[in-house]
Amino acid sequence: MAYSDGYVVQLLMNIPIYLHQYVAPILSWRKNVCVLYFLVCLLSNSIFINASLLGTIFTTGFQIDLTDSNEFLCKFFYYITFLTSIYYPVTLILASIDRLLVSSQNVSVRLYSSKRLAYLNISINTALCIVFSLHLFIKVHIQRIRPTVYKCYYDQSSSYLNFFIYSTLLISVLLPLIMILLSVLAFKNVRRIQAIARQRRQGIRSMNKKDFQLLRCLYVHNIIYIICSALIVIAIGYGLRLKYETSTAVELAIQNFLMGSGVSNGGETCDPQNLP
Repeated sequence: MAYSDGYVVQLLMNIPIYLHQYVAPILSWRKNVCVLYFLVCLLSNSIFINASLLGTIFTTGFQIDLTDSNEFLCKFFYYITFLTSIYYPVTLILASIDRLLVSSQNVSVRLYSSKRLAYLNISINTALCIVFSLHLFIKVHIQRIRPTVYKCYYDQSSSYLNFFIYSTLLISVLLPLIMILLSVLAFKNVRRIQAIARQRRQGIRSMNKKDFQLLRCLYVHNIIYIICSALIVIAIGYGLRLKYETSTAVELAIQNFLMGSGVSNGGETCDPQNLP
């Protein structure tokens, strides 16, 4: 029970940490639209981490593999993991769009940065991610590996595994590129604001100190996600290359390291070498 005790303590410790580091400071920033997006990102990441951690607690501490013994939990854990892994970067993109609007010199453009639009964007994002992830409820199930061994995993049909791998690859490439584009545009807007003489900005609402701080926080989030996505892309590409060659232990270790390093932000991915 020593392992499970450690995981339970870590799980319980998440609550006061989040309350102390995020909720308390946000009380004075709650009117800012970008903070709302950060809260949604925090919730998404918390679900992603703790859902994975919950399965590890039962497997390591209680010798109970929930996903391999219950069909619904098998589908549910994969579904939640995949859903939150794509929900987080899309929310970051929405936050980047908001910062781009706020940094604009056009007053009418800045007015689009509102909580009403943020709630609408979050609702649409939630609905689209829920629908897009539904294929996991259909294609993930408990499979018989050996006469007495059962494993919760993706459907092993070639068409579905190809769809899943290449859609994951597309997401890991496309979303970071959008983040980079929006971040560059927002950075140019900020540089333009800073370059304008103070007297020329009189009567025009520009970014305040909190806006600049939130923009820097967003840049950090984007950079971390882009790095993790790059690791996943490299791991998938490396795995696809190894699929057609004889893999050495070192090559497999490199692939596992790359995938493990990036999976915290990229979500669950299937091994390209498992393609039929």
